[in-house]
Amino acid sequence: MFKSKNENNVLYKCTVRLLDDAELLECEFQPFHRGSYLVEYICNQLKVKEKDYFGLRFVDHSQQRQWLDLGKPILKQIKDLDPVLFSFRVKFYPADPFRLTYQGRTILYQQLKRDLRHGRIYCSIGEAAALGSLIVQEELGDYNEEIHTENYVASMNLALRQPESLEKKIMELHKKREPQQNPREVIDEFLSIVSALETYGIDPHPVKDHRGSQLYIGINYSGISTFICGKRSQHFRWNEVQKINFEGKMFIAHLSYTDASREAKHTVGFKCSTNNTCRYLWRCALEQMLFFTLPNSQNAAVVSGGGFFSWGTKFKYTGRTEREILTESINALREQKLNYSSSNKRKASSVPATPSSPPGDFEQIRYSSLPRSTMSEPLTYSKVQGGECQNNIVVYHGQAYEDKDAPMSQFACLEPVSEESKLIYSSKLGNINLDNINYYLRSDDSLVYSSPLSGVPTFDSETHKHKSTLEDPFSTVSQNDFHKRSMAEKNIYRSSKTRTSENVIQQNSANSAKAIRKFRFIKAFIPSVMCVVIFMTVFAVCVIESESNILRRIRDLPEMVSFRYQYYNPLKKFMLSKLGIKS
Repeated sequence: MFKSKNENNVLYKCTVRLLDDAELLECEFQPFHRGSYLVEYICNQLKVKEKDYFGLRFVDHSQQRQWLDLGKPILKQIKDLDPVLFSFRVKFYPADPFRLTYQGRTILYQQLKRDLRHGRIYCSIGEAAALGSLIVQEELGDYNEEIHTENYVASMNLALRQPESLEKKIMELHKKREPQQNPREVIDEFLSIVSALETYGIDPHPVKDHRGSQLYIGINYSGISTFICGKRSQHFRWNEVQKINFEGKMFIAHLSYTDASREAKHTVGFKCSTNNTCRYLWRCALEQMLFFTLPNSQNAAVVSGGGFFSWGTKFKYTGRTEREILTESINALREQKLNYSSSNKRKASSVPATPSSPPGDFEQIRYSSLPRSTMSEPLTYSKVQGGECQNNIVVYHGQAYEDKDAPMSQFACLEPVSEESKLIYSSKLGNINLDNINYYLRSDDSLVYSSPLSGVPTFDSETHKHKSTLEDPFSTVSQNDFHKRSMAEKNIYRSSKTRTSENVIQQNSANSAKAIRKFRFIKAFIPSVMCVVIFMTVFAVCVIESESNILRRIRDLPEMVSFRYQYYNPLKKFMLSKLGIKS
C-alpha cells in the first residue's frame, strides 16, 4: 500500500520493436511513468511530430493483444510480463495521409507495407501489382538490365500471397517506371493508392453473425465495416453509430439512420471468440470513434461497457483528437504568415530617425510626450486668500510642502476635493444629515450613537447621561429631539428581538418537517425499487420461456440472446439441480 522512495527510483527496462522487425530500441521507465511518456520518447527518437497517430502494442498474459493506455501507469498494464516487449505501430490512420510531415508519411508508408505483407490490405491483383512495383522502386531504385535479371522480385516479401503471375506484373510495371524518380514521389504515389482502398487502416477482427457465419470487422476513420471473403458487406458510418457496447462475448452497435425520410433505429450484434477479444474490440472501436469525431479531448466522458449483468469496464479517452491536431497546425501556419508579413512591413516602413528640436523647448516637449491618465483631474492653479494658505504651499502626490523662499507665481495651493473634507465644510455651515448617524445598543441598554465625522461615541440612558466633550457638528442638535429618537430606536430593537425568536422557531419546525419527508421518501423508494426488480425479472423469464410471435422481436435482440446464454441458462440449471429436478 505504501511505497518507499527507493521503489520510485527503480528503473525498468523494455524493448520496443519498430516497424522493421530487425530494428529494436531499448527504453527505460520508472514506476510512476505513464504510457504517454514511452510513446513521446520513441517519437522523439524517430523525430516524428505527429505523436498522436502512433501507439505501442503488446501481448498480455492471456495472449491477447492490447494497446498501451496513455493515461495509466506502464507498470500496472504489463503485470506478469517478462521480458517486456512492445511493438511501435500506427494506431490511427489519417483520412488524408498528406497532412502529415515527410517523416510521418515515411513511417505510415512502412506500416502500410507491413499491412500488405501480412494480408491486412485486401485489393485486386492489378492494385497489388501497382503497389508492389512502387515498393520495388523505393527499395531497389531504377530498373537495370544488368543487375535486375530473371525473377529478382521473388526474394522480396511483398504480399501475403505472392504467386508468379503477380511477380511478373510487378516486374513489368517496374520496367515501365520513369528513371531517376525521387523517393518522396514514390512514397506519395503509394499512399495515394492505398488511402483510396476500402481496407485502408483496418485491422480485421474475426467474429460471427447471428447466423453463425464467419466474417471480419474492420474499424477506421470512416466507421465500422464487415468483410466476407475480402469484400465489404456492411458499412456503418460514425454519424450513424449512436452507442457501442459489449455483453460477454457479444459486440453490440446501436445505429440510428434516416431511411425513406424517416429516422430508423437498429441494433447489430457480433459474437467474438472470447470475452477478452470482445472487450479489446469494444475498446478499439471506442478509441477510433472518439479520435475522429470529438472536437477536443476535454469533451471525452468516461464510457462504461459490459452490460447491466456483468462487472463492466470503464474507459476514458486520453490524448488529442484529430480536430485538435489539425486546428493546431492551421494556427501555426497562420502565425508564420502573420510574422512573415509583419517583418516585411517593418522593413518597408523603416526610415532613419532625425530628431531636431530647439534646446529651449526640450523640457516642455519631453513633459508633454508623457502619457497621462484619463481619470486624473486637470491641473489648475489658484491663489489662496483669507488666510487659508499663510505660506507658499507646494502640493505633490497628496503631500503638502512649505517653501517660504519660493515666489507665489510658481506654486499655488490646490483646492481640497475629498468627500470627507467637503462634509466637514458643510457641517460648519449647519447642513447636517441625521441619517448618517449610526446607533447601536450596549449590554446595559444604553444607546450609543457614532458619527462618521467624529470618532468618539456619545452615551445616553436613564442611569448614565454623558455628553461628548468634543466640539462636533452635533452641538446644533437639541437634546429633546435626540432623546425621542433614541427611545424609538430602543423600541425597534426590542421588536426585532421578538421577530428573530419567532423566525428561529419557524426554521426549527421546517427542518423537522424536512427530516420527516426524507424518511418517508426512503420508505417509499426501497419498495418501489424492489417492485421494479421483481417485475423486470418476471418479464425476462416470460420473454425467454414463451414461444409467442408477439415477443419474438424482444427475444431475438442481441442483449437478450447474450443474457440468455451467459446468465439465464446457467442460473436455471443451478436452481433445478438444487431442487433435484432434471432439466
